[in-house]
Amino acid sequence: MELTDWLLTSGERGNPATRLDSRRPDGAAWADGNQVRPLIHGATYFRELLAAVRSQRAGDLLLFTDWRGDPDQRLDGHGTEIGTVLCQAARRGVIVKGLVWRSHLDRFQFSETENRHLGEEIESAGGECLLDMRVRPGGSHHQKLVVLRHPDRPELDIAYVGGTDLCHNRNDDAAHHGDPQSQHISAAYGPRPPWHDIQLALRGPVVGDIEACFRERWDDPSPLSRSPVTRLRERAHREDTDADPLPPQLPDPRPRGTQTVQVLRTYPNRLLRGYDFAPDGERSIARGYLKALRRARALIYLEDQYLWSPHVVKFFAEALSANPGLRLVAVIPSVPEQDGRITLPDEPGRPDLGPGEAAARGRGPGSGVRAGEPRRDTRVRTRQGVRDRRRLGLGGLGQHQPPLLDPRFGTRLRGPGRERRSP
Repeated sequence: MELTDWLLTSGERGNPATRLDSRRPDGAAWADGNQVRPLIHGATYFRELLAAVRSQRAGDLLLFTDWRGDPDQRLDGHGTEIGTVLCQAARRGVIVKGLVWRSHLDRFQFSETENRHLGEEIESAGGECLLDMRVRPGGSHHQKLVVLRHPDRPELDIAYVGGTDLCHNRNDDAAHHGDPQSQHISAAYGPRPPWHDIQLALRGPVVGDIEACFRERWDDPSPLSRSPVTRLRERAHREDTDADPLPPQLPDPRPRGTQTVQVLRTYPNRLLRGYDFAPDGERSIARGYLKALRRARALIYLEDQYLWSPHVVKFFAEALSANPGLRLVAVIPSVPEQDGRITLPDEPGRPDLGPGEAAARGRGPGSGVRAGEPRRDTRVRTRQGVRDRRRLGLGGLGQHQPPLLDPRFGTRLRGPGRERRSP
């Protein structure tokens, strides 16, 4: 098996402007020699992140991006609030730089106030956190990553990438009793919503790729917001919206393992002035999924947050139709995160599989799962993942995790030990 059978080449990425595929002497579009550890559940990730940040000292570098950031979210008990931990790092002399989506107003159940407060706390301690709205109208920044570099201790260099925000609801564990610091979502999930998520801990040369990803966004010369109202408010309050320069990027960490890792992303074709690092956008997440689907022969396992797009579903249906021995298992939320007519489709996660539906339905019991229901017969929000024996993907880095599908076949789980066949 060749890596090019599964991974995207530079040409297949479709974005020749990015530094990701030109920063290595050999021009490889991926990094070899990495150690990759999945950190399943927010509580596992938060505990490890807390220890890693607390071990940093003056001159070290901490970079992070987030969709939502709640400064009072505890990583592991009292005194470990994310705002406190990041501020303590900045006061120790750690170079702390963050990019958080500016977001919409709180009255629409998004996170403008929380993100602004997190940025203000970090900047008061000597760090820098930009509220980034450099997207197309209606878009969002959905990257969740942390990069920790140590100039005099490179063996500690690590990057965390996945689906877990530094905010309320995420600090859950395998028991799925929910985060003590709960944020209201759909009433279907109850007053303390369970939350299933995953983050990867990466060591080795790929840390340099994740850092380069952050630097491309940080160095974007466009205004942080294209909203005239926001820009007038910033000018009236004399807010500094220009990013300070980052220190030069260190050499990539030495190899630490045997895994090959490729960074995939989603960026829009931004109107007017595009991204310098993606002038026509980037769709490498979708391209990577499509390449893997076309090679899948035995099993595709996926967990994802949103699986409603018929444009994406058709590729899974085509793979099932073309390969009679292929099995697909999909785990998705039972209902969307927010109540309301805008966010709630007629049948969540149930797009029409079209020509491939008959083939999919014939795969037999146990070949498909609509939604996992753990203890307390509750619904759990989940995201991430595509697998066919030799490939495991976690959505890459992007503004939107790729919507996949509910296979609409096989067995649906309705609670522990309770199942029934699809109609």
